[in-house]
Amino acid sequence: MFKKPLGNLKTSAPIRSSDRRKFKERVTRTFSISADVGDTLVPDGLQSAKFITHLDEPGVAYLAPDGDPIWFTIGKGKDADELIPSVYTLWKHPNLLPVLSTPSAVVPVLIGGADLMIPGVFHHPANLVVGQLVSITTVSRDGSSLGAPLAVARADVDASVITQRGKGKAARVLHTWKDHLFTMGRGGDPPEGSNVTLSDGEEADIANDPEETNVGKGLKDLSIGGAAEISGNDQVKLGKSEFTPSNPASKPAAASSFSKEEVSDILRASLIQAIATTVSSLPAATFPIPASTFYSAHILPARPASSQATPIDIKHSSYKSLTTFLKATEKDGLVKLKDLKGDILILSINAGHVDVKSHAKYTTIRDVEAKKERQEQRERAEQDRAHELVVNELWRPHLQTLSFFQQGGFDTEALYTHQDLKSTLNSYIAAHHLTNPNDQAYVNVDGVIRTAISSKKPSETASTSSEPLFVKREELIQQLSSKMQSWHQIYREGDSVPPPPKKGQLKRISAAVKTRQGNRVATLITGFEPYLLDADELAEELRKTCASATSVSPLAGKNAGLEIFVQGKQVKPVVDLLISKGVPKQWIDAEIPKAKPKGKR
Repeated sequence: MFKKPLGNLKTSAPIRSSDRRKFKERVTRTFSISADVGDTLVPDGLQSAKFITHLDEPGVAYLAPDGDPIWFTIGKGKDADELIPSVYTLWKHPNLLPVLSTPSAVVPVLIGGADLMIPGVFHHPANLVVGQLVSITTVSRDGSSLGAPLAVARADVDASVITQRGKGKAARVLHTWKDHLFTMGRGGDPPEGSNVTLSDGEEADIANDPEETNVGKGLKDLSIGGAAEISGNDQVKLGKSEFTPSNPASKPAAASSFSKEEVSDILRASLIQAIATTVSSLPAATFPIPASTFYSAHILPARPASSQATPIDIKHSSYKSLTTFLKATEKDGLVKLKDLKGDILILSINAGHVDVKSHAKYTTIRDVEAKKERQEQRERAEQDRAHELVVNELWRPHLQTLSFFQQGGFDTEALYTHQDLKSTLNSYIAAHHLTNPNDQAYVNVDGVIRTAISSKKPSETASTSSEPLFVKREELIQQLSSKMQSWHQIYREGDSVPPPPKKGQLKRISAAVKTRQGNRVATLITGFEPYLLDADELAEELRKTCASATSVSPLAGKNAGLEIFVQGKQVKPVVDLLISKGVPKQWIDAEIPKAKPKGKR
């Protein structure tokens, strides 16, 4: 969650003494700790700072007087009520949360942004439930002791699923040592030793060495299950394990390794797999291909997925060099080469070779990475949908429209969407045989409908003949809704419980370019408040996006709302930002001034 820098980080502000006392009471009550411990975990001088994560989730960090983030919240509404301890807090009180332990080799992958997979869990509470906050610690090689907490996560499964040693995510990591929330504070290494104790009924993967259990075998699954990325070139050292991002060979390897002859056989099979799949479909104009490009773009991605955790490359083979390997495959008739002043080029491949024809295709590293990319794209799409705004226009029967709903036997207290009104009208039209026999798109208007849509008083409607005798169906829906009481409802797609509808007609957001104070051109944004947008946050993002001065000021009139001022003609970036915030485009009125013809003033 904090693998990327925090956005829109506000300056920290002190918390009042009364609010600090309430905060402490929440902590002691939620985590069942004493008041003395509460004073330690919620110190005097507590401060708060708002931020936005790289996933556009709002949050609040609560900072100790020394600047260490000790608590944080994520989300809006009820989600923001949950207090989550930071790694700094868990170092002070290690048993604040239930514990999941994992070998030290797994920790760098978690720091890189991956979630903890089930095969990577050694100890877990017997009463663990889905959604529970947990801390993640390292476990010694003999499984007898635990290290300091290094991550905070939310359980994705209950204890019974972990006990079965299946696949999938055990916990979704929220915050880790060395992430961008941690680096807001003083930093530092985990404390030596640990006071973490196992709760009653704690279960462990039964073995003498955690690295040789399902945990060790699950490192490959863990790296596939999460987006493991570590920024920078820092080497992370934990106990007997080390992991250097810049050196792939230092990543946790599988328990077994291959001989040089076996690596050579795998590389040859990878070449055949590539010829049988990707290379044979390349257009002729693609050739010749430089040897290094052919090796990196086609042979290496075609290695078996099962070999991903073990080094499989030329330097670990009996060939030692790429040139030697390719010349051997040319001798076998698989490829045709050309030596151009020391640079080897692939002129062509032999897709009709007997080894290619008889080759049994397998799952490759490219297949696994493509599957992972598709999964990440789906997750990103789901996250985008969760941030999209759902805008519902609603109408309630009112005044002259009441008779229509009463006569038709429809609910007069309900709120109707556009589709509901369409279904209601179609039902009434069918029941009273009002479809125009000459044109199905038109409806014959009877006295009940005429009263409902008429702009005149009921007494005048009955005696006038100026009202239309038939109306188009879609136009009839618009006329009926215009006479009803307007309501609206706005919420995020991902909200578990949508808010109740509000009375009143919903207006569109206005983004208009206007001239103020002589020739000073500015873009003014109004009407954004109902769309769950914060004025200060929106103005700050526009300041960065447009590289222009911004300000927020109240509009004239009682409860008229706020106006955001952006210097210059910035309608397009304003609209783009609103859409990225989930506002449907049809609810934005963009007034872009037309350019004056040349030669005219």
